[in-house]
Amino acid sequence: MTVTRIEPLTKIKFKIYLDGSFAFVLYKGELSRFGITAGAEISEETVERIRKEVIFKRARLRAMHLLEDMDRTEAGLREKLRQGLYPEDASEDAIRYVKSFGYLDDARYAENFVRSRQGSKSRREIQALLLRKGITSDKIEAAFESCCSEDGGGEEEAIRKILKKKGFSPEESDEVQTRKIYAYLARKGFRFDTVRQVIQNYNENA
Repeated sequence: MTVTRIEPLTKIKFKIYLDGSFAFVLYKGELSRFGITAGAEISEETVERIRKEVIFKRARLRAMHLLEDMDRTEAGLREKLRQGLYPEDASEDAIRYVKSFGYLDDARYAENFVRSRQGSKSRREIQALLLRKGITSDKIEAAFESCCSEDGGGEEEAIRKILKKKGFSPEESDEVQTRKIYAYLARKGFRFDTVRQVIQNYNENA
């Protein structure tokens, strides 16, 4: 294999291209360690050593660091590793590694997400947010089953918080204002029957 290009990323980090294709990122000291220079021939054995001893190990450490920083979904972690220019197989190895320790769990992430937001957002909003984060529909449904009561109490509390935040009072609001608040809550994904029930009993529950 031929080192066809060495592209600086920073003063100490470089993108390495082998046979015309991007292969991995190495630090300056690693270029010397493995004899990486533009136009040089490099054996497949050396490439495999670099991948296993440097790239895969670094991807695992990076994944651990990212999860220490904040809880993430599998899709979110995969995207961060992609942005870090880790090869796909190194990223997948890192994801398997952190999952083996229980540090990455989409089901747990979904439950925590639902639990922390069910008092301020509608079910539909939460579902949309989790789908965008790469959580599968079955895990989202399981999270709702685990976290939300069957009587919709989570959504009712979220509606009450929104009404309070907007300073809405059923007794003092005219028909136009009431229609506006119904429309606003509908756009947020709350069910009409739930909104009506909360507004009808608002003074008792606020």
